[in-house]
Amino acid sequence: MWLWPVPTYLAYLAPVFLLFELVQLIVSERYLGIKQIEVGTDPRVRGPSEPVSALWVICLGVYWAWMGAMLHTSFARTQVVVLLAAYLIGYAVRRNCSLRKILVVLTLEGAVRIGMLFFMCVAIWRYHSRYG
Repeated sequence: MWLWPVPTYLAYLAPVFLLFELVQLIVSERYLGIKQIEVGTDPRVRGPSEPVSALWVICLGVYWAWMGAMLHTSFARTQVVVLLAAYLIGYAVRRNCSLRKILVVLTLEGAVRIGMLFFMCVAIWRYHSRYG
């Protein structure tokens, strides 16, 4: 038995984080895209502004807290474990690859996370349509 019950309405935030993942994929293409690689721009030098970076970090913190809370639900636990694994494995791979390969890793990692969030949205919809 878990120490505290997780409100089921937290599950309804999955589409919001699905949209966040899509935006994150587009932004990573903008800062690490093929055009940037061809020009030879280092994304660490030409990054987003401080307010955008701060907002992004806050959103990621909320996202991770939501995933932690969703680990306590029975209908979305598998998807959250895959989301967390995709983040951790993707981070480990990105830390050890060249700047040219990071965009490929980010795209694959984003595709896995988007797929899991979409599957989670379907699982939540099925769970709530069945059990109310």
